[in-house]
Amino acid sequence: MGRETSPCNSTIPRTITPTKENNMKHLLIALTLVLGSQFVIADKPKETKRVCVDVKDKQGKEVKDPKTGKVKQSCKEVKVHKKLENATAVPVKK
Repeated sequence: MGRETSPCNSTIPRTITPTKENNMKHLLIALTLVLGSQFVIADKPKETKRVCVDVKDKQGKEVKDPKTGKVKQSCKEVKVHKKLENATAVPVKK
């Protein structure tokens, strides 16, 4: 008869036939890499500025802190945007 080798012991690499499942896996991997790479690229930190506004009560008077006697302030961190130089004005609609 001759020597026959079982498919498990063969030295020839088996190739995976393209199927819908394999195509979907490749598509998902590609999408994950594309979308995930956007988060890896680090932009320089945005410039921020601290803006504080005095707190006022219902009558419009400034609220003072009883311990310190200073006016209470509400503060927020705001991004600073660059102003465009040599920008043209937006045309007015007629």
